[in-house]
Amino acid sequence: MSRKIRGADIVVRALERAGCTCVFTLSGNHIMPIFDAAFGSGLRLVHVRHEAAAVHMADAWGRLTGQCGIALVSGGAAHANAVAALTTAAAAESPVLLLSGHAGHHELGRGAFQELRQVEMAAPVSKAAWMARTTQALAGDIAHAITTALSGRPGPVHVSLPFDLLTAETEIGPDLIPDAQAFYPRAQRLAPTAADQVLARVRQAKRPLFIGGPRLCHGTGPALLSALRLATGVPAIGLESPRGVNDPSLGLLAEVLSRADLIVLLGKALDFTLGFAEAPFVDPAAGFIGIDPDAALLARLAQDKGERLQLSTVADPGDAAETLTARAQRPASPAAGPSEGASEWASEGASDRASEGASEGASDWASEVDAALAYRPATWSSAASASPGALHPLQLCRAIAPRLAASDAAVLICDGGEIGQWPQAALAPRRRLINGVAGAIGAAIPFAIAARVAEPKAPIIAVMGDGSFGFHMAEIDTAVRYGLPFVAVVGNDASWNAEQQIQLRDYGRQRVHGLGLLPTRYDLVATALGGHGELVTEAEALAGALARALASGKPACVNVMIEGVPAPRYQR
Repeated sequence: MSRKIRGADIVVRALERAGCTCVFTLSGNHIMPIFDAAFGSGLRLVHVRHEAAAVHMADAWGRLTGQCGIALVSGGAAHANAVAALTTAAAAESPVLLLSGHAGHHELGRGAFQELRQVEMAAPVSKAAWMARTTQALAGDIAHAITTALSGRPGPVHVSLPFDLLTAETEIGPDLIPDAQAFYPRAQRLAPTAADQVLARVRQAKRPLFIGGPRLCHGTGPALLSALRLATGVPAIGLESPRGVNDPSLGLLAEVLSRADLIVLLGKALDFTLGFAEAPFVDPAAGFIGIDPDAALLARLAQDKGERLQLSTVADPGDAAETLTARAQRPASPAAGPSEGASEWASEGASDRASEGASEGASDWASEVDAALAYRPATWSSAASASPGALHPLQLCRAIAPRLAASDAAVLICDGGEIGQWPQAALAPRRRLINGVAGAIGAAIPFAIAARVAEPKAPIIAVMGDGSFGFHMAEIDTAVRYGLPFVAVVGNDASWNAEQQIQLRDYGRQRVHGLGLLPTRYDLVATALGGHGELVTEAEALAGALARALASGKPACVNVMIEGVPAPRYQR
């Protein structure tokens, strides 16, 4: 009996040991040994039509499940295709492992097939990137990569796998595949004394806000923010949209943010989405507290805000939210002095002494924030298109709402420039995927496929523009082959409308050009690929079309002709 094992088999066994069940992949010469090793294993290979789609699927898997999503592609151009999609995953703080085949070590520098500086390509959009060096260390590479992707601020990690390491054999030994614990994330916990200091400052403030980053916007994050809100009485808001304080799903956030006197950034980077926390977005006198797994981002916050930064510490946002919630439920006590955990803080500016109990008017402030976040114009309930043969985006949203309400496990996916903002504003399912802080469009269909793999039964509805649909429409073939039904609702205005709105606003109607598309029958594209298709030009027909699409049991495209209107803008 052979006591040797191929490197490719080590990779597969390591992924199994990590608890991975699904790998999103596109085949290629350099990774065929892994395809062979996966035969008969516990790994399900979902074989896609474009490498970027594999990364988008791994991204959606990571956001929905909290597990590390795995994308496997070949080397060279295949790797280059995949790397572009890492940008979206990185900005969304999604744990992803991109495994790419690579020319063999002994061929490097000699003009090897598809030789490319892959690690250097992936590094700017990854938490870490490296090339595997030995067959014996492959499982350790996988373990370290998954742990890194899941720890601290989650994000993508890349490992290049040279072909000669995958085909080489090595002796089977007890330490060849690490124990399951080696694949777990490393926790950075918020000390109880540190949590008490945060809560003391919050109680002193008149108009405090907790603002969570993307990590707290998916998976268990929203529930953690809700619990923190209930325990402290302080509004706790997740921010993951590239439109930032103007995120249409957050109503009039911009109004209340500008009045806050203390902002606790809970795993939320100070960046453009907050208007860099400068006037008029934030009061110039407002204080800040930073809790973040990345010390470099805390240093950036300190440099930017100086003495206005009252406290900062390194901690995971999820753990910090749990600890703050637990400590807030304890009886009020004087602020902690220099004791255990206090040395972790950088403390500047205001006094450490806290007032007892909640701030006067705190409940009024919380109610004001809640009302601002919930604000939607009264006219929305009856908004309708004035153009024959086209719907207003809100008519589309009103038809989708009951389909999502039918299941707590339903997943709404929003993609595209202007059209993607309408369902974010008008619909509020428990689970949602958007393009995220990166602002890149086109991932909706891969997101929907991964959502179906993660959620076998609940409705999966992806709303996107006609421009977005074109990025990965061939993945409908993937969904058909694997029996992964979802409904793509395409808002078809025959244009790149987000950019058209920029031309209209900044340059005038007479200078609109270069952004037109055809009113293509994308429903027929879905049908040709083996899915289900519906064309809708009247609001009254949309409910029936959605019902038939969901009942079809196939990947479906409901092609809805819409007006090319701008994304929602709120004014009282």
